[in-house]
Amino acid sequence: MNQKSANLRVNGVSKQFGSFTAVDNLSFEVSAGRIFGFLGPNGAGKTTTIRMIVGITIPDSGSVELFGDSVSPDIQDRIGYLPEERGLYKKMKIQDQLRYFAALKGIRQHEADKRIDYWLDRMNLSEWKKKKTTDLSKGMSQKLQFASTMLHDPDLIVLDEPFSGLDPVNVEFMKSVIAEVKSKEKTIIFSTHLMETAEKLCDDILLINKARKVISGSLREIKGSYGRNIASIRCTGGEEILEPGELVERVVEHADELEVFLRDGARGQELLERLVGAGALISKFEMVEASLNDIFIDAVNA
Repeated sequence: MNQKSANLRVNGVSKQFGSFTAVDNLSFEVSAGRIFGFLGPNGAGKTTTIRMIVGITIPDSGSVELFGDSVSPDIQDRIGYLPEERGLYKKMKIQDQLRYFAALKGIRQHEADKRIDYWLDRMNLSEWKKKKTTDLSKGMSQKLQFASTMLHDPDLIVLDEPFSGLDPVNVEFMKSVIAEVKSKEKTIIFSTHLMETAEKLCDDILLINKARKVISGSLREIKGSYGRNIASIRCTGGEEILEPGELVERVVEHADELEVFLRDGARGQELLERLVGAGALISKFEMVEASLNDIFIDAVNA
């Protein structure tokens, strides 16, 4: 992981609800200026861990340390939390809602209005300032809630499924906004089950499954150490060569190409030679590294 000092340290935290263990002896660190992907299937313990980080839930054991201190009301004011369950007031005007959220963080109205204007403009929502939340689309409401999360200029930003409800254009837009926040040396936790998005956005990742840590580290280190031989192929013919056997472990079919997982020790060159020898017409043959989605599925199913 990054060599910068960690602004968040989670040390051996566990949490149970009755006989159910939601989080089991989990430890990790998050540094500023990087995006930390907190990943796992539904029910893995992500949201419970986030609630312990932001001080909503108390760990049964272990500790959470933010900026060198334990979680307290003063520390909580340095956190911006976008929960998966959205919380906007449907009948209030957008400007009034944002003023209210700013007041909760102790921001005076004059300063709040400047920040509100900045973030509404940045989210392309300025013309909706006097509208009610019910007038907004789901995607616009999501962008509004992100703005409310950022109003008090938090040092730790926790984003739980921040792209929910956004179309592809706005997903790319929000990625650029999050990259801007990262450049200001903020500490960012990004929780999702969408591996493709995490792969494009995160510097470091932690994968949990069934309440426990499975994989953690920088995305580059994890992908580099995974050690899977995968060929991305687009061809006609050669079907018998691609059957699982001594060379091929399995094949995943996509819309217009095949993802061929080779056996340990098998070489892509040999696969290519066999396809050519079988008369296959090849328009694409590329050796690729395992995707985060491949790593996620293998780790969860292990």
